[in-house]
Amino acid sequence: MAKINVSIPQGTRDFDATTVWKRRHIFQIIQAVFEQYGFEPLETPAMENLDTLMGKYGEEGDKLIFKILNNGLDHPSKTDNARIEFEKILSGKNSTGITERALRYDLTIPFARYVAMNHAQLTMPYKRYQIQPVWRADRPQKGRYREFYQCDADIVGSKSLLNEVELAGIYQNVFRKLGVEVNIKINSRKILAALAHTCGNEEHLTDITVAIDKLDKIGIDKVKEELQLRMLSADAIAVIEKYLQTGGTNQEKINALSSLLSDSENKTEGIKELNTLLSYFPKESNLVIDLTLARGLNYYTGIIFEVQAKNVPIGSIGGGGRYDDLTGLFGVSNIPGVGISFGLDRIYDVMESLQLFPADTQKGTAILFFNLGDAESRKALELMQKLREAGHSCELFHDNLKMDKQFKYAEKKNIPYVVIIGQKELAEGVCNVKNLSAGKQETVNSEALHLYKF
Repeated sequence: MAKINVSIPQGTRDFDATTVWKRRHIFQIIQAVFEQYGFEPLETPAMENLDTLMGKYGEEGDKLIFKILNNGLDHPSKTDNARIEFEKILSGKNSTGITERALRYDLTIPFARYVAMNHAQLTMPYKRYQIQPVWRADRPQKGRYREFYQCDADIVGSKSLLNEVELAGIYQNVFRKLGVEVNIKINSRKILAALAHTCGNEEHLTDITVAIDKLDKIGIDKVKEELQLRMLSADAIAVIEKYLQTGGTNQEKINALSSLLSDSENKTEGIKELNTLLSYFPKESNLVIDLTLARGLNYYTGIIFEVQAKNVPIGSIGGGGRYDDLTGLFGVSNIPGVGISFGLDRIYDVMESLQLFPADTQKGTAILFFNLGDAESRKALELMQKLREAGHSCELFHDNLKMDKQFKYAEKKNIPYVVIIGQKELAEGVCNVKNLSAGKQETVNSEALHLYKF
């Protein structure tokens, strides 16, 4: 028989028990904080109609959408037509004859679609959280995967900046509970629109934000080259370069914006929103104005967020912002919204590299009953049920093997306690409880075992 090359798709991963427990630790903290802030859960399908997703993430984002082939393409009647349709796909066009659906790229657009479909039944403002996997046809690398989880919280139906304040508070609360030190970077798309206005053409906003969003990856010189390719003038590029080099404290950056940007409604509102948000937090908080922050997705309209872990060279571990007309993409206008997202997989990598997971994160079997015969095993099963009802996790070794093999099994699985019931113990109505880490053993009345302090 030929050797089978067993593998998984590039950019995806298997998770063993230890990893799942650690991921669950992150999930539980995020979910608990979401619910403390009044958000309710929502789940949407793994796939969406292609036209729901396309055109919502900008030019770069559209390239990363995983498209799903239609069913039945192997039917003889469709073979010739399929070849023609595939030619369209290869030329960069879409074809409903080949693909009408795609895996979701993020949770925000599916959420907007849900709100557009159900807004008449929702109580506004509607606050939802969503924890589900998403897929992107990106180049896999450390901290960047093709399948990964997002944890989102969004509020729709309100323009109040108090929502941004609450979302910034969620970021602070979650990362404090996880023990991860972060900077919560903030900017405003209105500031970026004011920058485009200063450069002489607000229609260049998308060109500017897409280029700026690549700054960390390609550097200022390459950003300037890209802006040139997008037909921005030398004077405009000089203004953008000065903007990107603005440093100092939050207040110093705001003062610099007042001088650099020409007067416009976006400038006035953008600066006011940043000042308002910052006024709810101490000056020494971890909210930092980052003028290089652009969030290259077209749907953002106001305050934008990005979370960066300190002391770890990894990309953003959270992000989001205001999107006042996202549902308008689906024919339902005037439903403002704002939301944030947590990048679970990168948070996991950060916590693993900094060894931040608590020692008690790992769950699993706490008590192993040795298998020393049929009658002994029957008694063990009886006692195990009482222990499980008392909240203890336990299992019976699968076979009546030598005790050293059963001890080795417990050691390999890091099971802290073993319970031994032999013929003598069965006759006397007792059992031996051994603490493997302490190396101590006690004899306990079997009927009181569920009261024992493991």
